[in-house]
Amino acid sequence: MADMVGAALRHGLRIATLLAALAIVFGLGMANLLRHLDSYETALAQFAAMAALGAVLVGEVALLVRGRSWHRFRRLAITVVLGASALSYAALPDGRTSTTVDWVFGAANWVGVVVLLDRPLRACVAFLLAHELTALLHLLMFDDPTQRALARFATGSVSVVGFPLCVAVMVAILRHLGEVAAAAHVEIERVRASEAASAEAHRRRLQRYDELSVATIPLLEGLADGSLDPEDPQVQRRCAIEAARMRRLFAEADSVADPLLHELRHCADVADRKGVAVELDARGRWPVPPVAVRRDLTEAVLTVLATAASRARVTVVGGEDLVSVSVVADCDEVTASNPVSAGVQVDALRHDGMVWMEARWQPTS
Repeated sequence: MADMVGAALRHGLRIATLLAALAIVFGLGMANLLRHLDSYETALAQFAAMAALGAVLVGEVALLVRGRSWHRFRRLAITVVLGASALSYAALPDGRTSTTVDWVFGAANWVGVVVLLDRPLRACVAFLLAHELTALLHLLMFDDPTQRALARFATGSVSVVGFPLCVAVMVAILRHLGEVAAAAHVEIERVRASEAASAEAHRRRLQRYDELSVATIPLLEGLADGSLDPEDPQVQRRCAIEAARMRRLFAEADSVADPLLHELRHCADVADRKGVAVELDARGRWPVPPVAVRRDLTEAVLTVLATAASRARVTVVGGEDLVSVSVVADCDEVTASNPVSAGVQVDALRHDGMVWMEARWQPTS
């Protein structure tokens, strides 16, 4: 927003400067030229200088309409302006520097500022000094540099340099304010993004705490106060299930290509640590399930793995329209929790000391 406001202000100031230059060149400058036409030995040179300045202003109008700047043609335009000023002074009658006969003295300065308005301030200052130096050299070399002539030149220079310089300074200030505003806007957005990230991280921590408080925290409290016996197989099984759930919860925050397989590996690691040989096989390619769906798909696996005695095999098969996660292990009969996500179904079968459990998800259903 700050960039847009600054650009609009600079654009408006560019239009205003162009209008002022047009009025000065074709209004005041042309009036002085025609009024003193008989004073010039070579009037054609004055008209050529006027035409050169007019061509530069017409170019500025065309660029402004098309929303462009001078860019690589800027040096050519400044050369034309200074050349027009030199041509006018070359044909200027002696003793007329900085008078009404010297129409280019108060006209070429505005044309140059129009061309250099979007450049750094030092560029406008250098041009105005070059324009002043051209007039001063003509005064010193071809006129009688009397005290009156020098005073007239100094007085005229106040407006010839001062007014365009004020415009250039104003543009430079607006440009600086725009840069400061843009930097402040970037910093504000950075702070907002940081605060949003911190708030999201805090929200996730609270969510994880709420999820752990359902089963994990009561289990830990029971072990701490002695109401639960660590030697009890059922307590050990609950600990293994909660450990797998915690590993899965931490794995959900990881950035990986396949979150489902990543979380299954973490669930299998708990069983592997207690000596269960776990095989994990994956076939096919499937879309990334949402977090809630992944929890339903992995819940059956971690429940069976926590109860497995010696071996287990986890198989993931999927495609665009179906994802299946199944586990086979030698364990006691287990009961998986009911899925909470739509499109997820869980089936289980027990035979000869082996338990098979499958969770299926249909993304398109």
